Amino acid sequence: MKSKKSIIQSAISTLELEAAAILNVAKNLSDDFEKVVSTILQCKGRVIVTGIGKSAIIAQKIVATFNSTGTPAIFMHAADAIHGDLGMIQIDDVIICLSKSGNTPEIKVLIPLLKGAKNKLIAMVGETKSFLAQHADFILNTSVEKEACPHNLAPTTSTTAQLAMGDALAICLLESRAFNESDFAKYHPGGSLGKKLYLKAGDLASSNEKPSISPLASVKEVLIEISKNRLGAVAVIDEKNEVLGIITDGDIRRMLENNTDIENLSAQQIMGKTPKSIQREALAVDALAMIKRNNITQLLVLDKNTYFGIIHLHDLLNEGIV
Repeated sequence: MKSKKSIIQSAISTLELEAAAILNVAKNLSDDFEKVVSTILQCKGRVIVTGIGKSAIIAQKIVATFNSTGTPAIFMHAADAIHGDLGMIQIDDVIICLSKSGNTPEIKVLIPLLKGAKNKLIAMVGETKSFLAQHADFILNTSVEKEACPHNLAPTTSTTAQLAMGDALAICLLESRAFNESDFAKYHPGGSLGKKLYLKAGDLASSNEKPSISPLASVKEVLIEISKNRLGAVAVIDEKNEVLGIITDGDIRRMLENNTDIENLSAQQIMGKTPKSIQREALAVDALAMIKRNNITQLLVLDKNTYFGIIHLHDLLNEGIV
């Protein structure tokens, strides 16, 4: 078994080789890259991304990135294409074919069929004199000096180069379309990423109880309201539903420490008079930032000047917004 030192050195060597491969891809960029971006932007159909072996796996990731950033794309396995899947290609589609060698049997069978349909063909290829490169309309050079595999066999640096080239295309297309955060949210409604982009403070507050009490309420009434709603706080509001203050669990503890006669105390005497609040239309991620910045666990939510509800730190954590 290898020593700890040699294991770390092997990892470093692999990462350095892959980093060098990406830098080499950058150096090899040509005018064809700009032409590819322009062609995809003008495309009225979809981007069909195809490949075989490890290149097919990278092709699927590129498709996923395209779709999530506003470029409609679908994956077509090169082997399946010659057994019926060519039917998915429409006349207005653009095709990107990934291959390290550009000379595999499946590629040699597929390319004439693609060219016959007269779709624009983009080769993302490691051999610029290969069969694929010679028949493509545009070439994206992803050649590498060697694989990170010590036997120079397992696709490693070559697939990293393809992945990086796909990301470069996706980002250029995204920027060219002025694809913004609201667009991104449309394609990512699920998961913490989407929630950070669309979930509002009011969405969280509306699912909670709405603890409130009058400024003249007794300590007993305050305790009952806090306990009943399990948010660790209660808003003190006036007859117009405007917030006068907040009473938290911490305020109750401090009140008990500092007062022996609590029978005659009212809510307005123990409330915090400058509660932190946020508008209901504000993003939940901004609510989290305010909670962290002020080292608190509850935040009042307002609808303009009126009380809307309370959100707790746990609400944000439960939604995966961290």
